[in-house]
Amino acid sequence: MTDVKEIRVALAGNPNCGKTSLFNVLTGANQRVGNFAGVTVEKHEGYLEHKGYKITVVDLPGIYSLTPYSPEEIVTREYLIGETPDVVVNVVEGPNLERNLLLTTQLMELEVDFLVALNMMDEVEAKGIVIEEKQLQVLLGCHIIPVSARKKSGIDSLLDHIVRVYQKNITIQKNKLFFRPELEERVEALATILARQPELSTYHPRWLATKLLENDRVVYHEVQSYPVWLKVERLLQEAMQATERLFEADPELLITEDRHAFIRGAMQECVRYPTVKGKSVTDYLDHIVLNRVLGLPIFLLVVWAIFQLTFTLGSPLMDGLEALFALLGEAIQPYLTNKMLRSIVLDGILAGVGGVLVFLPNIVLLFLGLSFLEASGYMARAAFVIDRVMHRFGLHGKSFIPLITGFGCSIPAMMATRTLKSHSDRLATLMIIPFMSCGAKLPVYVLLTAAFFPPEMAANVMFGIYMFGVFIGLLTALVMKSTVLQSDSEPFVMELPPYRWPTFSSVFFQAKIKAFMYLKKAGTLILGAVVLIWVVSNYPKSAALEQQLATESARIEASTIGAEAKATELQTLEAAITSQQLEYSIAGRVGKVIEPLIKPLGFDWRIGIALVTGIAAKEVVVSTLGTIYSLGDSEDGAAELSAVLARDPAFNKATALSLMVFVLLYIPCVAAIGVMKKEVGRWKPVVLYGTYSIAVAWVMAFLTYRIALMVG
Repeated sequence: MTDVKEIRVALAGNPNCGKTSLFNVLTGANQRVGNFAGVTVEKHEGYLEHKGYKITVVDLPGIYSLTPYSPEEIVTREYLIGETPDVVVNVVEGPNLERNLLLTTQLMELEVDFLVALNMMDEVEAKGIVIEEKQLQVLLGCHIIPVSARKKSGIDSLLDHIVRVYQKNITIQKNKLFFRPELEERVEALATILARQPELSTYHPRWLATKLLENDRVVYHEVQSYPVWLKVERLLQEAMQATERLFEADPELLITEDRHAFIRGAMQECVRYPTVKGKSVTDYLDHIVLNRVLGLPIFLLVVWAIFQLTFTLGSPLMDGLEALFALLGEAIQPYLTNKMLRSIVLDGILAGVGGVLVFLPNIVLLFLGLSFLEASGYMARAAFVIDRVMHRFGLHGKSFIPLITGFGCSIPAMMATRTLKSHSDRLATLMIIPFMSCGAKLPVYVLLTAAFFPPEMAANVMFGIYMFGVFIGLLTALVMKSTVLQSDSEPFVMELPPYRWPTFSSVFFQAKIKAFMYLKKAGTLILGAVVLIWVVSNYPKSAALEQQLATESARIEASTIGAEAKATELQTLEAAITSQQLEYSIAGRVGKVIEPLIKPLGFDWRIGIALVTGIAAKEVVVSTLGTIYSLGDSEDGAAELSAVLARDPAFNKATALSLMVFVLLYIPCVAAIGVMKKEVGRWKPVVLYGTYSIAVAWVMAFLTYRIALMVG
């Protein structure tokens, strides 16, 4: 049996070029999701087999260039240089070829083995655009393969060319991007010197020289650590003096101009556009959704519709999962003869983890909706519409992207603030991201709305909570930008891609990733937290209460009342003693200590425990309540948590609203706090933010509780 040879392929391209759709078509279900080393940028990897080769495909983050500003650009560049994939597939959007070719020119400078996948050829043909592929191949120095990820056309040809590039069986000679003579002379001089430093052999000398002239900080720090830097620094100074004298510009600007000049020449020589005859569908839709009056109401209506669908479609699925877990508990209970084991499995793991997992349908439906909006091209329009609102609160329009990402998870949202060039804009955005309702808070909202509001109102209540978080975040930004973070925001420019009907595989893939992450968290962090909560909720035991239980049980057993009445009295006694034991436990004592602080919000000590454990992860609030109420409600341990809360006299509609507001606004999870500190660089602003968020959460929850009580 011969060993199967492996080809490592990296997909690189601009955002919205269809790269992820092509990745899904190539790899199908053979995918795994992780993170690139040292960062929270997601790494999507899949594999397939073709002509005796196992082809491993890595979907690199969507970027516009290899300049290391954003975490995505840094990750992509480090992967291309450090991991050295066998073949790089540059996915290019055919209808917007000129903009996409900037990244292609930088791949040419890296001198990697690459080819171009000219994607969306169905749209190119529909628009009457003619691309001379053979001539463009010569200019770019690589194979160009027309494909359509949407139509799944050209895929076999792409795979054949990947194999050919790997085998060095190519007919296109690599081309070099030459700069103007005065600049080219400096590039060659620098490259010659850099080639003599053995430690820099990982990099191509010409690429290093170009990056140094572009004032690339990462390359600067790398080269400065070697003896060759003394000569390099002198040549760089001479180059800057020469270009300033000849062109009144620095080398970085000239290199950018020369790249764009090359792209314009290639477009003029190889691409022909038809005469525009009228407005496109995109133009007509933009006339409506970007309207100064209608744009914002349409956006709010779209978001409201997503919440309606999430709750309407998710409720029966959630009920089905609750029934499934109840049946599971009933099925395994007879086999758990040990009292402690039965308690930890039924009251701890099943009530805690199961109580979180039942909300998986709502999580998936929410992310399906958000993924659909992003893939269709509407999300970019929403950012444009919201820009006007953002500026009124002192924020940059680009802040919308991290904030909308915060509806999924605060951690990647905080990382996304690196695209903001202004330090004050970035810090203000970082500080309000936790006020966005991340996916981890959704189970809390669904639980409480299901318990205390009729189904026709539940989605509206959740929508209101989400919008309230946005309002508090914007208000916070306004205060910060008016006081401690005063500065002018830069102009907002954002690409508006054409509208497209998203492919099911692409939208489903994004939702699948979120579902997988949710399940992983339920099986690791939440499971561990549930077991810990069960331990601190059960120990220490009061010997006096155990003696009382034994004495009273013996008295009831010896009585002459009927068997049914005897069973009822024993069950009532056990529930009362269990509730008192819970108050005696470590968790109960901690809850009693903080209860005076949260009593004005309508919370008792049990909710206090849930809020403390919720700092680990917001889903743990639900699992904690599930564990505590299962332990304290022995009469019906298999009951749904929402039903248990609804009949608890300590809980009411005002308490539910107050708790949702508090969970919305108080400090984020531990992981998010760690990322915030990493992004800010100091602990002081993070500690101040934590104090501020708790204070805001307390005040707003107090007002919510009191107003809800008055309204009734």
